[in-house]
Amino acid sequence: MTDRTDGMNPSTPDASSTPEASSTSDAPLAPSARSALEAELRANLRGEVRFDAAARALMTMDASNYRRVPAGVVAPRDAGDVAAALEVCRARGVPVVARGGGTSIAGQATGTGVVLDFTRHMDRLVELDPGTRTAVVQPGLVLDSLQRAAAPHGVRFGPDPSTHSRCTLGGMIGNNSCGSHSVAWGTTADNVAELDVLTARGRRLRLGPGWAGAPEGLRELAEGESARLRTGFPDLPRRISGYALDALLPERGADVARSFCGSEGTLGILTEAVVRLVEAPPARALAVLGYGDESAAAEAAAGLLPHGPLTVEGMAADLVPPGAGLPEGGAWLFVETGGESRAAARARAAEIVRAADVVDALVVTDPAAQQVLWRIREDASGTATRMPDGSEAWPGWEDCAVPPARLGAYLRDFRALLSSHGLRGTPYGHFGDGCIHVRIDFDLLTEPGIGRFRRFSEELADLVVAHGGSLSGEHGDGQARAELLPRMYGAETVRLFERAKALWDPDDLLNPGMLVRPAPLDGNLRFSVLPAGPVDVAFGYPADGGDFRAAVRRCVGVAKCRTTTAAGPAVMCPSFRATGEEEHSTRGRARLLHEMLAGEVITDGWRSTEVRDALDLCLACKGCRTDCPVGVDMATYKAEFLYHHYADRRRPAAHHSMGRLPEWLRLIARTRTAPLLNALAAVPPLAAVARRLGGIAPERRLPRLARTTFTSWWRRREPARTEGTGDLVVLWPDTFTEHLSPSVGRAAVRVLEAAGLRVALPPARPPRRGPSAPARATAGGPARSLLPARRARVCCGLTYVSTGQLDRARAVLRRTLDLMEPVLRAGAPVVVLEPSCAAALRTDLPELLYDDPRAARLAAVVLTFAEALERHAPQWTPPAVDRPAAGQTHCHQHAVLGDAPDRRLRESAGLTGELSGGCCGLAGDFGFERGHFEVSRACAEEQLLPSIRTAAPDTVVLADGYSCRTQLEQLGGVRGRHLAEVLAEALDRDAGSPAPDTGAGEGR
Repeated sequence: MTDRTDGMNPSTPDASSTPEASSTSDAPLAPSARSALEAELRANLRGEVRFDAAARALMTMDASNYRRVPAGVVAPRDAGDVAAALEVCRARGVPVVARGGGTSIAGQATGTGVVLDFTRHMDRLVELDPGTRTAVVQPGLVLDSLQRAAAPHGVRFGPDPSTHSRCTLGGMIGNNSCGSHSVAWGTTADNVAELDVLTARGRRLRLGPGWAGAPEGLRELAEGESARLRTGFPDLPRRISGYALDALLPERGADVARSFCGSEGTLGILTEAVVRLVEAPPARALAVLGYGDESAAAEAAAGLLPHGPLTVEGMAADLVPPGAGLPEGGAWLFVETGGESRAAARARAAEIVRAADVVDALVVTDPAAQQVLWRIREDASGTATRMPDGSEAWPGWEDCAVPPARLGAYLRDFRALLSSHGLRGTPYGHFGDGCIHVRIDFDLLTEPGIGRFRRFSEELADLVVAHGGSLSGEHGDGQARAELLPRMYGAETVRLFERAKALWDPDDLLNPGMLVRPAPLDGNLRFSVLPAGPVDVAFGYPADGGDFRAAVRRCVGVAKCRTTTAAGPAVMCPSFRATGEEEHSTRGRARLLHEMLAGEVITDGWRSTEVRDALDLCLACKGCRTDCPVGVDMATYKAEFLYHHYADRRRPAAHHSMGRLPEWLRLIARTRTAPLLNALAAVPPLAAVARRLGGIAPERRLPRLARTTFTSWWRRREPARTEGTGDLVVLWPDTFTEHLSPSVGRAAVRVLEAAGLRVALPPARPPRRGPSAPARATAGGPARSLLPARRARVCCGLTYVSTGQLDRARAVLRRTLDLMEPVLRAGAPVVVLEPSCAAALRTDLPELLYDDPRAARLAAVVLTFAEALERHAPQWTPPAVDRPAAGQTHCHQHAVLGDAPDRRLRESAGLTGELSGGCCGLAGDFGFERGHFEVSRACAEEQLLPSIRTAAPDTVVLADGYSCRTQLEQLGGVRGRHLAEVLAEALDRDAGSPAPDTGAGEGR
């Protein structure tokens, strides 16, 4: 092999005439050829070369319907690595696919050869020049990273797809991406100045206007076909389909860089780009315009363009969650305006409202409120994958575009075509540009359904062309639409595309099967490899019809889990942000589970070490359950996998020490050995032995155990002089409150009783048949006699579920339901202080015991501390704390329970400030388990610990979760407190009594 730098020399002759050139094949490589290829790449590259099953499985899919298994994955460190990889692959006839964030929706980021992953190393912002409004970027740079760097200078990159938090500049150039602001700032091609590109045969080209960087023969081709280039390409703001050869016309500057945009990695490999930046308006306003239906909104969109809006986005009610706060209507346009001030931006928005014939309208100038509304639109790419009845919908006709003035008529014809095929879909998208996104409920699992998919696609292509449109208006053709390009351009123009491809890439090395000589649109479907029958699983998966295959199919690859920074209250995906590794993202884990079910790359099913290792760093934070637009629930999938993986096998020590924590803590309480164990844990050598035997990270301190459990205190305390006449609430003595943080339970009793509620604990023994104690008590008798408790035996099963000990979890939960029968008969609410336990009772309980109706009944009466006060003591006013608050909303509270009542309670008590989002990183047993400490600390350092360090001295540090408090104490040296503790302290202060005995630490 030649020296790696030779391929980077612009003067190196094109290798098109060299005899060793060979044709590539998109067929999978034989194992021996794959091994030889891997060895040669490792010998010639500095970047990572991974041909293992996990790496290949992670790259089998993008965000489309398609799947190809690559031979291997290369993460090049620089352009020299790219050149070396191309030389090796060309010599061996192995195709190469360039990949950024993997969010392509037409299949162009998949391939059977070598995938170049630019997100690992070639992801830098090389230079930013505010004076010239340009930036030099590497292909793996995420768009939001560029925007953050540009914002202080008052500039930005104009195009902004809804995937802006994870899509890369290289991917945007490859697809000629657009986004919501294209009516103002155009497509990516409109904002590119120069491109550094490597051809498949090793030439480095600097593409730009005036034929700069054109490969040999391209100018002659364009000049010889100038008439076709002038007449054969629709004049549309969103014509993305095919090659942009008309950009080579002299009246368009003979711009080779612009022509390269949208080529989907089929012409050359981008290694660096000079992009233009635009001036960002200092202030913006968002006008949300309500219309009767989507056709009315579509017909109105073009009429708003003369007013110079920054966006004209449309969506219908089908994609809007309840309570979204939109104005009246059945469809809406999101029209953004800019100005030098909020008042100026609002005035322009008001002008647009006056010009629009609307049912209702709303103008928002507050940036935070605008972001909430924009999130509804941006999440549509995920939410559209589920129909209102929960059935699946898929891309395939994701983003065709027509002239904006014809959009209303096109949508009516589109709806009629859907109906004629018995299909459903909800259009949304860039109405101002005539570009429509839609997910359709294709049946891609059966032969008849796939046949209908093909027929519909062919007829829809003809409909788009009849309206003067483009098959792709943003996401590219890929495999989804390239086969249909002759219907749009005609056979001669498509042959011209083939000739252009041959000049750039004569060996068809780069992304074969895309754009020219395409693979059939109904081939390589990703669902075809899944098992034909149901998979035997433990959870009920009610949202997926009990089908684990459907649960895994939920992940469509839009990769919101790959965001590099957490925004606002969002949690997903902390392990990806800590590691930057695809396999530690929600999408990556879903891909591995998909391949586990497929059995082609990952062949050992539930015993897979690849899936186990990827799930090992899943914190089970449940953030994806809410933050993922399609509601992937990786915490449940992890528990399911661990259950099968360790069936009849030896489990890790941590599964026994921490997974069975309730058992050990009850044993300690019965034997009254907590003081002895605390003393032993204070001896470093003994603590080290305990950590090693328990599978606990050596960096961790063992928590102190309570000398007196919460229920012991409850039994011994003097009855309150006035127990109140309010509602009865049953206070759940979770494992953490009972044995590790009894001060939280004591404080909660103090506050609940101060609010006039009657507090009781769950029964300790199953009820005897006959009239129940709770039934007798609802007439108003003393609460303490309702549910006599000698031991707290109820348990949410959380620790068993999180470690995949689902048989034990079922047994524990069934015993709990037996104990709780009197409470369920009485209809009393159950107040759970620990957010993770409340979330387990709300979700894990009914999904694991789906065959027991009592499970759903108990889940329905579970309340958080704040919810209980708001619902059952609505007239009560909490004591005034009047201090700033900092801390973190528990990840399970964010994902499952919601924190609106907590916000209102804090506000009523005068606790000001916002709690941070993200995850504390301890996450139950995760941060204690050996090998997890660094990731755990990285998660805490993302938002939680910085928010505490920057807080004012008198700030109250709130952390309702025991894990959050432990992380704060061990990594931040700060004692966090449950909201109940803060309110109880204020009550006692106002009453002039001593503060309750909360102890110096949790182990009191």
